[in-house]
Formats: sequence, structure tokens, C-alpha cells
Amino acid sequence: MKKYKIVSVNLAKERGRKFPVNEIMLTGDGIKGDAHEGTVRPVSLLGLGHVEHFGNLTGSRKFEYGEFAENISLEGMGDIDAKIFDRFSDGNVELEVTAAGKPFHDKFREPGNYVMPKVGIFCRVKKTGTLKAGVELEYIPKTYKINVITLSDRAFKGVYEDRSGPKIIEMTRNHFEKKGERSEIEHTIIPDDPEALLTLLKKAVTEKTDVVFTTGGTGIGPRDFTPEVVGSIIEKEIPGIMEMIRMKYGIEKPNAYLSRGVAGTAGQTLIYALPGSVKAVNEYMTEILKTLMHLFYMLHGIDAH
Repeated sequence: MKKYKIVSVNLAKERGRKFPVNEIMLTGDGIKGDAHEGTVRPVSLLGLGHVEHFGNLTGSRKFEYGEFAENISLEGMGDIDAKIFDRFSDGNVELEVTAAGKPFHDKFREPGNYVMPKVGIFCRVKKTGTLKAGVELEYIPKTYKINVITLSDRAFKGVYEDRSGPKIIEMTRNHFEKKGERSEIEHTIIPDDPEALLTLLKKAVTEKTDVVFTTGGTGIGPRDFTPEVVGSIIEKEIPGIMEMIRMKYGIEKPNAYLSRGVAGTAGQTLIYALPGSVKAVNEYMTEILKTLMHLFYMLHGIDAH
């Protein structure tokens, strides 16, 4: 993991530029005594490499710490492409990225070039404490934890090859890679056993797995119980996505209306119950992946608009 040295900590009681102080105290609302305490983006970080580059491009005077309204001035950081949910930690204090860049701020504008809106990193406090110059912050990229569960007596026994589970994995991995996000995907094949499914779902929720996809058991046969098991554990249903998928594909192929796929949340985990065919998985995942990141942000209370 990469580490970046704090060269200055800065705050101000009024919005605008900030000024260096000996240390900053981070609370659940942000930095104590700072104008952005209690806002949706209470802590800002800026790498000095960006400031130097900006100065070289514009021929500007030398800038002082905090002049671009950053709370924490760090050495380097030009190599970071920060994403929401990435973290910075000194081993005690922990900050979680909620945005990279922000709406344009006229006060810090110079013709054609500006710094904070493009490369500023904005965080919320996950673990409280104090920070001061000289401390190193470790950059910890977010890795999304994903579980794929295939329900099939025959696949579990090896009678036939599971193809729907690998299709979910393929589409999910491609989706995260295209967005430059990290992911770890765990795949489990179980028989059509409601207790086995419930055990895996409870484990995923306890471990704060980001998303669980199940495939199989969404019909009306005697061994189709997935919606009932998922329904027993989800706390907030998300009916719109599944209803839309059924309507979209059912117009031409009415059998799509017969799927009982469901979606919802349990704790901080998103759960989707998909049909068991590769074709249906392709249709469902195509639509689900369009809103997946937005749902992560909503679930964790992040305003990413």
C-alpha cells in the first residue's frame, strides 16, 4: 500500500481558503472548528504535486498551504485515481472518500486551470482522532466483495455444468474493470436447499459483502424457493428493477413474466435473486449493472450527484 506524508493540516471557521494549524481533531462530523464540519464532504485532501503542476502551467506565484481550501496537504498523490469508498489511514484515524473533485469554485479560478475541482479528494471520518504534519497516511483502495450463489441439484452433483453462475461472474468482473474498480468474487454451488441458501446469505450480511447474486430457483416448481428465502432476509425491497426487466423482455417473450426474481438490501448488502438460465442472467445483469454503483452510494449515504 502507498503512503503519503502530511505536510500541513489546515482549517478555517469560514468558507474559503484555510490556514495551517498545529493539529486537527477529526470527529464524526468532520474537523472540529472547520467551516465544513457537519457537511456532506467535511474533510478535503490535496496533493502538493498537483499544486506545483498548476503553478508551472500558469506561471503563478508560490501558493501557501490551505490556499486551495484543502484541510490536509499531502506530498505527491499525483498517481492516485481516488474512487468513492477508498480510505486513508494512519493506523488510528481513518478517512473514507466520498467524492473526487467538486463543483467549480470561482474564488480559486485562473484562466483555463484550477485544482480542487479536478483533483481534490473529499472524505468523511470513519475513525476519529487527531492528525498533524509529519504523519503518513496509507492509501487503501476499496475492493468490492461479491458473492455468486448457484442453486441447482444437478450442478451440485456434477450432472451438468453450471453456466449461469460463471456468466454473472464474467459480466460483473467486466463491469468493475471498466470502471477502474477492484473486486473479489466468490462463487458457490449449492443444491436446491433453502437452509443452505439462508446460511450463505446470513454469512454474507454479517461479513458486509457488498452484493450477492443468486441464480436459480425463481420459478414456481416444487424446488423453487429462492424468492421466499431472500424475502425472509431482506429489509428493504427494490421492486422496480425486477419489474422493469420482466416488462422489458416479456413484451416479446412472455415467459419472462413468469420469473419471480427479487432484489433488496440486508444491512449493507445488496441481494439479487436471478433466474437460472444463461440467457435470463444476461438480460437481468445488463439492466442491474446500470444502477449498481448508484445503489452502493445510496446504501452508504453518499451523495454522488
